[in-house]
Formats: sequence, structure tokens, C-alpha cells
Amino acid sequence: MKKRLLSIMLVAAMVGVMVMGCSQKADNGDSGDASDSGDSDLITVGYAQVGAESDWRTANTESFKSTFTKENGYELIFDDAQQKQENQIKAIRSFIQQGVDYIVVAPVVETGWETVLEEAKAEGIPVILSDRQMDVSDESLYECWVGGNFIKEGEDGGHWLEDYLKEKGMDGEEINMVTLQGTIGASAQVGRTEGFANVLAENDNWNMLELQTGEFTQAKGQEVMESFLKKYDDIDVVIAENDNMAFGAIDAIKAAGKTCGPDGDITIISFDAVKAAFDAMIAGDLNCAVECNPLHGPRVAEIIQKLEAGEEVDKIQYVDEELFDTSMDLEEIVKTRAY
Repeated sequence: MKKRLLSIMLVAAMVGVMVMGCSQKADNGDSGDASDSGDSDLITVGYAQVGAESDWRTANTESFKSTFTKENGYELIFDDAQQKQENQIKAIRSFIQQGVDYIVVAPVVETGWETVLEEAKAEGIPVILSDRQMDVSDESLYECWVGGNFIKEGEDGGHWLEDYLKEKGMDGEEINMVTLQGTIGASAQVGRTEGFANVLAENDNWNMLELQTGEFTQAKGQEVMESFLKKYDDIDVVIAENDNMAFGAIDAIKAAGKTCGPDGDITIISFDAVKAAFDAMIAGDLNCAVECNPLHGPRVAEIIQKLEAGEEVDKIQYVDEELFDTSMDLEEIVKTRAY
């Protein structure tokens, strides 16, 4: 009898060690199961990120990872969708199955989300949108959205160009331009295209030769810019809807034997204003960068704390943003930048 009892105790102890080992293993990764966490007081957040297509996106991801830590009272389950909506939908369903407390999504595109959001709502899990927006018939499917004012960003870029051309005495000349658009259907693409078009409509001498997506990547931006340069002999301005596509455009322009920047043949306006964009402006290759602040983590954490306290939050929450160009002391400004 004693031997039987001893055997049972040993087996129980071994099982306990195995369970503890599995739990610790899950806690060490970015994508642990919420149900595995031994810290019941932690707020579990599932974040469905677009991907890692740009420097901006990398900074955005780091903002969430550095904010939603165990030291700050959170368990973060992170998923990189690699720019595919179907991957994000799978991630959201996985978050629901794991019973997370909150879901944060930076949607690849604006449409096609209603079904999975209804599933989250049915389980009582609040959804917060970051960076990009969703087009849904029922806005109660998500709590709020945090991000940049993309239409204003586009308009700011257009108004900067108006002032720049006036300073150069070119405001009455015919200006030919092309646009490297972001991923078609993404909120940043939709808003920046619309915003710049609003200013374009006010300038009869501006000719938009063509708009084509560069998918927010440097490689695709370079590829599209190469095709533009072969197709059009006289491009005066390039609108790149993010910095990485602007870097690709710069490479293509130089490879074609042309110049760009304040002293070059082609003026380039970019969006995001990551540190590499400051480097490009300082080097004289880029004229202007309209900021899109990627540091959403602290703002989302603030929203979650308000929801935890039973407070209401504003549906639309814009982050602070600026515009930078080569007339500024960029070397000093970049020292203060976190991205």
C-alpha cells in the first residue's frame, strides 16, 4: 500500500513539473496562449499587426512590445500577418479562442471584417483599431480607432508643395507629377491619395500623370518608379505615400542618371518621417517628409485603462504629427526622434 501511494505521489510530482515547464515556455514567447498565463492579474492583449513592410511598421511594432509588458501589467500576444488579411482574420479568431481581454488590429485593408468582429463582440472582447481604419456598417463592432489623420497628411503635403513652388518662382508653371500609392484599400493610402487630390484640384497647372501602387515597400517603389521614368520624360514631382517607397524612387532616379531633392531635377514628397527619411533629407535626396506618428502603444494602453475603469473613450483619436523639410535644422531635430 505504501509503495502504491509513493508511486502515485511521484507521478503527480512529475506531472506538476511538466505543467510548470510548459507554462514557462509559453510565457517566454510573443505569442503565448492567454489561458497558459499564471499571472491572472495581467491584462491580455492580442495584437494583429499588418506585417513588417517598412521602417514605420517596425517602430509601430516596437511601441506595442515595449508598452504591453508584464512589468506594465500586460500579457501581449503578437501576430505578424505578413500583409495578408486572411492571416489577420485567423489571428483574431485565435485571440478569441484564447480568451484575451482586448484585441488590437492594424487592418491590412478597410473592408471584409464584419464577421470576425461580430465573433469578438459575441464573446465580449473589445476591439481597438490602430493605424488603419475599417469600413463596417456597425461601428459598435469596435471601441475606437487610434492613428494619424491621413487626409490631413495628404493635404499638408500638397500645401507644402504649393508654398515650395512659390518660393522657387514656379507656381505658374506646368508641373508634372506621379504618385507611388500604398497598398490599395489601406486607410493610409486612401486618405493620403484623397488629401493630396484635394489640393491638386485647386491647382490647374498640376498634372497627375499616373498613380500606381508600390505596396508600401522599397523594392516595389523602386520598380514602379523605374517604369514611370521610362514612360514619362518630364517628371517634376514624386508623391511617395511612405518613406520606404520614396527610398526606392530615389534609387531608381539616380540609376536613370537623374537627380532629386532640393537641388535636383525631381522634387520628392514622402510620408511617415522615420529617421531614415531625415537622413535622406540631410543628404539632399528628399525634399519633405510628412509625419505619421507610429508610437501608438502608449495611447492604446491609456484607452484600455479607461475601459478597465468603466469610462467611455472617443471613437476617433488622432496622434500628434508634424511636417519636416530641408529648410529646418534636421540634424538637431533627428536627435530628439524616437523613430
